Amino acid sequence: MRESALERQLVREVKRIGGLAPKWVSPGNRGVPDRLVILPNGLTVYVEMKAPGKQLEPLQEHWKRKLLKLGQRHYKIDSLEDVTSFIREVMPK
Repeated sequence: MRESALERQLVREVKRIGGLAPKWVSPGNRGVPDRLVILPNGLTVYVEMKAPGKQLEPLQEHWKRKLLKLGQRHYKIDSLEDVTSFIREVMPK
């Protein structure tokens, strides 16, 4: 499955649980995660979408470490199973 198809699935599933998943574009800051996931329970998380089996690039790893150090949640999603697990984990109770 292509990265773009996984991304569309993520956006659909986040919307289904009442959230938003806008694309994050930050001029001058290469490597930022692809999506901000904003949930109705006040939780915002960062998601990097990858093609199945692909690893994070060095700049993406840098951003992941930076966000985690700040106490933020960062996810790498590269399969439909990852989308399902992500939704289960962040779904408002």
